[in-house]
Amino acid sequence: EENEKKEDVDIIGQFGVGFYSAFMVASEVVVESKAYGSDIAYRWTSKGVEGYSIEPCDKENAGTTITLKLKENTENDKYDKYLDQYQLQSLVKKYSDYIRFPIKMEMEHREYGEDYENPTITKSVDTLNDMVPIWKKNKFELKDEDYNQFYTNKFMDYNPPLLHIHQHNESGLCAYNALMYIPSKAPFDYYSKDFKKGLALYSSSVMIMEKCEELVPDYFGFVKGVIDSDDLSLNISRELLQQDAGLKTIAKNVEKSIKNELLKLQKNNREKYEEFFKEFGTQLKFGVYQNMGADAKKLEDLLMFVSSKDKKNVTLKEYVERMPEDQKFIYYACGESVEKIDILPALEKIKEKGYEVLYFTANVDEFAVKVLMNYNDKPFKSITDSDLDLETEEEKEQTKKLNEDNKDLLEFMKNAIGEDKISEVKLSSRLKNHAVCLSSSGMLSLEMEKVLNSMPENENKKVSAQKSLEINQNHEIFEKLKSLYISDKDKLTDYTKLLYAQALLIEGLPIENPTDVSSLICKLMTE
Repeated sequence: EENEKKEDVDIIGQFGVGFYSAFMVASEVVVESKAYGSDIAYRWTSKGVEGYSIEPCDKENAGTTITLKLKENTENDKYDKYLDQYQLQSLVKKYSDYIRFPIKMEMEHREYGEDYENPTITKSVDTLNDMVPIWKKNKFELKDEDYNQFYTNKFMDYNPPLLHIHQHNESGLCAYNALMYIPSKAPFDYYSKDFKKGLALYSSSVMIMEKCEELVPDYFGFVKGVIDSDDLSLNISRELLQQDAGLKTIAKNVEKSIKNELLKLQKNNREKYEEFFKEFGTQLKFGVYQNMGADAKKLEDLLMFVSSKDKKNVTLKEYVERMPEDQKFIYYACGESVEKIDILPALEKIKEKGYEVLYFTANVDEFAVKVLMNYNDKPFKSITDSDLDLETEEEKEQTKKLNEDNKDLLEFMKNAIGEDKISEVKLSSRLKNHAVCLSSSGMLSLEMEKVLNSMPENENKKVSAQKSLEINQNHEIFEKLKSLYISDKDKLTDYTKLLYAQALLIEGLPIENPTDVSSLICKLMTE
């Protein structure tokens, strides 16, 4: 009667979401029902368009039978696929595997002998659903094989997971069961836009969302698994999920659990953790950098970088714990590979001091530590920073005096290179055996310049770090430059340009005009 008073009544308003799903595939739905202990049965019939009819019917046993008469196939929709055994089994397995009551399929098998018109008919009944989900079982009764089998079946991964997290949580606004996995290998599309993160969300063992993105942050998007809560509504929409306080509590607990399990793995099984970090470490570094560094401190203890000490991975905590007392900074160096970083001229003096250096080989590495700024009150410092603070006060005074005494020479060299390319040329004691190196000051480092300028979107708006060309004041090239300033300024110009090109090559930065540099080398070789 209430429905009749409304001008616009949709099918959900009349019958509910269950019937709505039935009429999506059926042209007619027939429900025959007989109450327990009753002698009368009733048949309800509707085509989902103009109401329904109810009439008495013959039904032997108590219970309800629902019959769907499928729609005719069209060019775009093939409804007879729902008569396919595999299709029905898959649907039940996907959406109703953990309904507490058995869902059975009766199948008829026909064997044809000589009398083709009278085949032998046998029937079998299979239960399609498991009824009790693995995450609701006692974890002490389960073995690794049980967890791994569920993982490979549920998530279609041929590789066994690296570890699983099985929890029951009753604290907060929402009680829930969780079964989560850390994959041993990243999916082929993991670092692409096609990858969709999220955990399967169940309410009272009924799946309501295959991938609920709100349950895991992006930096833990590699985690697969299921969350099941009796406190969530079956009819909850994605819009309501984003505002649901219970779900937010679950997400917060899930994030904390994942981090704690990874830290435990890092401590107790370093080899496994390094396997994990090889696959997903880049995502953790992006997590530090994203959202203006809002989650940086949450992730800093999970990070690892190769160390100059033994060329093995080290955590920031381990690095700081073995720092010498006089070391003020966490030093790092950037490059294409560990091998190329290890021969950088700027490393010589730091290694001589006995300081450890972190090797950054991924583009995101330096951006991540720039967001972190420090770890345990120890600031990060690039080896290309203009002020490494490695000199004694006496050495600083000596270097300062040398720069003042050779001010005209250094200004000439700066002009020879071009003020648009270099901010200063100076003498330095940071180098040991090499003649020159580049350093930078300000927020933009040499590595960041290289990374940003390599991005397609920045092709027409190149950025430039504030560079300094540093000359080794203890190298014989310095004496040569001084003599040329007095005797041959044209040759000094050539030497300066060559030294600048050399410094660019060492840092992996592009040379503006390689042909000119090649001609300059040939000119100096033939003189």
